[in-house]
Amino acid sequence: MFEPRYYRNLGLEEIARKVSEGERLTIDDGEKLFACPEVTAVGALAHLARTRLHGKSAYYVVNRHINYSNICVNGCRFCAFSRKKGDPLSFELSEEQILEKAGAGGRALTEIHVVGGCHPDLPLSFFENIIGRIREVQPHAFIKAFTAVEVAHFAKKEGVSVGEVLARLKSAGVRMLPGGGAEVFSDRVRKLLCPEKLDAAGWLDVVRQAHETGIRSNATMLYGHIETPRERVEHMAALRELQDGTGGFVCFIPLAFQPSNTPLGPMAPTTGVDDLKTIAVSRLMLDNIAHIKAYWVMLTVKLAQTALYFGADDFDGTVVEEKIGHMAGARSQQGMTRGEIERIIREGGFEPVERDSLFRPVSGNAARQG
Repeated sequence: MFEPRYYRNLGLEEIARKVSEGERLTIDDGEKLFACPEVTAVGALAHLARTRLHGKSAYYVVNRHINYSNICVNGCRFCAFSRKKGDPLSFELSEEQILEKAGAGGRALTEIHVVGGCHPDLPLSFFENIIGRIREVQPHAFIKAFTAVEVAHFAKKEGVSVGEVLARLKSAGVRMLPGGGAEVFSDRVRKLLCPEKLDAAGWLDVVRQAHETGIRSNATMLYGHIETPRERVEHMAALRELQDGTGGFVCFIPLAFQPSNTPLGPMAPTTGVDDLKTIAVSRLMLDNIAHIKAYWVMLTVKLAQTALYFGADDFDGTVVEEKIGHMAGARSQQGMTRGEIERIIREGGFEPVERDSLFRPVSGNAARQG
């Protein structure tokens, strides 16, 4: 698999050596990996790094996504989810609707994931109350809520600091930020696609403050639109640098752009080769972020299963209901059962490990009920 002549012929001999010896890759290395025409060669290197970290383990979580509203003040051109207030396709869940989703069927959940648009009217106190009520409905669930973009929006709307918002959310029960809203950090891309959104420096600063407050987070990258391979790698390098300083990132999630119904107009979706290569390069570049997610909602279940051989070690979870990707044309099912996920992982040749949000194994507790 790592025969030197093979990688020499591909121009990757030095990169293969670095990977085998656990040496950090450069941005130029990452760009070379994206340029490599042999996706299996890149995948083999990523699988080596993944196996070194996790062996045959493949993780998943019993979770529930709740998108409380798609009303948003930002007009991102890549987004099929957001709507302005009064739009016929806009929605805003009531407190009772949110609580019904959080506690539907009385089923115990390990994780509850709450995100939405940057709503122009809802005050921070609404979200503090919602988190507190969710804790009453699901007292054992780990609450992962609000992107860095939402946190910055709350601060601006309330006229308070990001630090105060994070402290109030933590006090209410938020234990982790989900990592969305990072998109691609390139200023060039953001000026074209999301000029009104929190910029890259702002996103990194909010997350840094969250980590310093004791709130862990995930990190994402939206790829497959107008960004270049180098801009993808520079995005990963910025996350890696922040992780060197804080150690607060738990998992990285590459998100394949879903072009349907977006203001960008007709665009070809990402290919399976590009998806697998992006996951593989992520694993190889992000040597200090332990976990790489194959987000089956965006990838499809079959490609996510394959991604476990290309550097990914996490399959996300049961999800139950997802709106952001599906409003953009994602064709995957809305949710999966624990049994379905474990079967897919096992048939892929891996050992399923049910986890919590911090990737601690879950067994024999309340989260196993239902």
